[in-house]
Amino acid sequence: MTEDTARVVQLFKDPPAPPPQHDPQSESESVAVPGRVPPWVRAGRTVRTIVTHEHTRATARVVTRHGAYVVGGAGVLAKRTWDGRSAARYERMMRIAEAAGNGEEAKEWEERGRQFRAARHQRRMDLLTLPQRAAKAMVVGTVTATGGLLGVGALLAIAEKDPSLVLAPIMGTIDAIRWAVVIVTLVWGPALWLAPWLGFLGLWNTGRRRGAAPNWALPARERDAGAPITPSIVVTALRDLGIAPLRASIKAMEDNGAGMLSPIVLAGCGVEVDITLPTGSSTAEVMARRRKLAENLNRHEHEVHLSVAPAARTVRAWIADSGALDEPIGPSPVVIDPDITADYTKGRAPWGVDLRGDAALISLYQRHMLITGLSNQGKTASLRALALWLAHDPSVVFWIGDLKGVGDWRMFTGIAEVLIEGPTDDHVIDVTEMAEDGVEEMNRRLLDSSGATFPPLVLIVDEAQVAYGCGAIGADKRPFGGAKATSRYFQAVKKIHDQGRAVNVTIWEGTQDPTNENLPKRSREGNHIRASLVLGTESQARMALGDNPINAGAAPHKLRQGLDKGTVVVAGDGVKLAPGQPAITIRTHYIDGDAATELATRIKARRAGIETRTRVDTNEAEQADHLADIAAVVGDAPRVRTKDVLARLATRNPDAYGTWSFLDLKRALDEAGAGPYKSDGVMVVSRDRVQRALTNRDGEDSVSADG
Repeated sequence: MTEDTARVVQLFKDPPAPPPQHDPQSESESVAVPGRVPPWVRAGRTVRTIVTHEHTRATARVVTRHGAYVVGGAGVLAKRTWDGRSAARYERMMRIAEAAGNGEEAKEWEERGRQFRAARHQRRMDLLTLPQRAAKAMVVGTVTATGGLLGVGALLAIAEKDPSLVLAPIMGTIDAIRWAVVIVTLVWGPALWLAPWLGFLGLWNTGRRRGAAPNWALPARERDAGAPITPSIVVTALRDLGIAPLRASIKAMEDNGAGMLSPIVLAGCGVEVDITLPTGSSTAEVMARRRKLAENLNRHEHEVHLSVAPAARTVRAWIADSGALDEPIGPSPVVIDPDITADYTKGRAPWGVDLRGDAALISLYQRHMLITGLSNQGKTASLRALALWLAHDPSVVFWIGDLKGVGDWRMFTGIAEVLIEGPTDDHVIDVTEMAEDGVEEMNRRLLDSSGATFPPLVLIVDEAQVAYGCGAIGADKRPFGGAKATSRYFQAVKKIHDQGRAVNVTIWEGTQDPTNENLPKRSREGNHIRASLVLGTESQARMALGDNPINAGAAPHKLRQGLDKGTVVVAGDGVKLAPGQPAITIRTHYIDGDAATELATRIKARRAGIETRTRVDTNEAEQADHLADIAAVVGDAPRVRTKDVLARLATRNPDAYGTWSFLDLKRALDEAGAGPYKSDGVMVVSRDRVQRALTNRDGEDSVSADG
């Protein structure tokens, strides 16, 4: 027996009786002996010891905790079932929209509720005829199956010349049914015994994940986490931040710091409060201690967001309900609404929800955009979700360069006019020339004096850091990629940033790990919308969003890698921001590959047939002498339109030039130093330039051969 066990056993033993003393009257009278405890007192003490013992308390906490998990899980599932079978969800969302003063959203939820009730009524009406339809289907199925089996049996009988085989298929089916019944009989007992336990396990797990147990029943390490936020809790958390002037000021206040706080109001899945700091304390000091403040509030760091309020010396704190930010936000309206439309000029894309649970809508009209973050955090999916919404507007033209090339954008085949996929230097060259072609289209529109309205042209470059890091050099000795001013890709992006929006030419870039090397300052600062997923350092966050949002509390570097996938911090215009706030945190809707492909199919049905251009190298194309072929089709004309040159090349050698685009022709001419130019508003190829380039090339080849 261990020492602890002996100590516990000793607690339940009677106290030792005093030694007996001789009393003459004890033999004749029944008198209680001094020192002896009555049995009921001993029983009470025993019960009290058992009830108050730490083992009993621990057992009670365990039983209560796990029982509460089961009961709470049942409540959660009941609420989900009720929401799924009734219009409660729509009523709730409508009340939230009305409380927020959003009449349009309230009308939308009212209409969705009406559609739900109509569909539910139709399902109930269908149930009235279900018995008749089921009986009819059973009879028809039985007759059909029997006839089919008899037919098979007849064929067997004829083939084997044995009439008894006519009933063989039916007898085989009966045997199969009998064995199925035997198997079900064997399995039914254990399954019936396991079902309640599996049900209880499911309820327990649901309740555990939702934190259904009371606080006192939780283990010590989890106790008090997620407690409701009260003024006293907030003031205590501020007092214990470790800022000496703030602590002294709170102690000196007659109301113990309550006057620092605005009313605590509900804000989505949390609460919001403005904290007016006393003199001697700065907002920067408080915001720099976000993690400690969150821990003082019994929250994780990602569940507390701090920003600078419009009033002086005021910090606005949004504190999430414990675990609320780990709950999924639901599918995108783009996926669930087959009749959704998009309007490039006036519409707003449903990108996700903000931390308060309100829909986060973003305008893409004439806005350049940059989205960045660490690898595998949802950058491509977030960027693609906006493109999938905008593609519902048939007037928008897409040119896409995917420098990853694993098929993330392949569903845009038939939607985008240009789709380049791949990570090599050749693909960077193609994307660079695509961007330069976008500059030429922009210039054409700027020089157009007809006053025409041009269709939106959106260039998308995903994994743009590949282009900024590429060292491929062109025939003119200029690098295609790179972050320096000589980079052709950088120059094209810069020119579009400078003037593209005026004629509806915009560019979106997605890139990883922003640094000065893979995202030049002039390029990142030319964007109207700057969004960032989780980043590793504050310096990267400043490169992604700029200094002002970070100074005001935006913190993509505080997001949790792997856990906050798809959560973006957005700065700039295009998205509705609270007054005085330069950034907003959005939990974006995730559209997986299958859903994106289904959406693309729906989009293609709304658009006219589009032949997506891409560079396809073939053996015939590699063997062809491009410059000589171009010289041949140009002939004696002083200059020929590039469109006509492409047509003549395709006729001359379909295998080599059948898939050529303007980008391919321009590349071949630029490499030879005979690039096309604009004459009378159209792009042309000069005979003299081509002949000069051909002569120079032949001369160089001869010198090399002679040497």
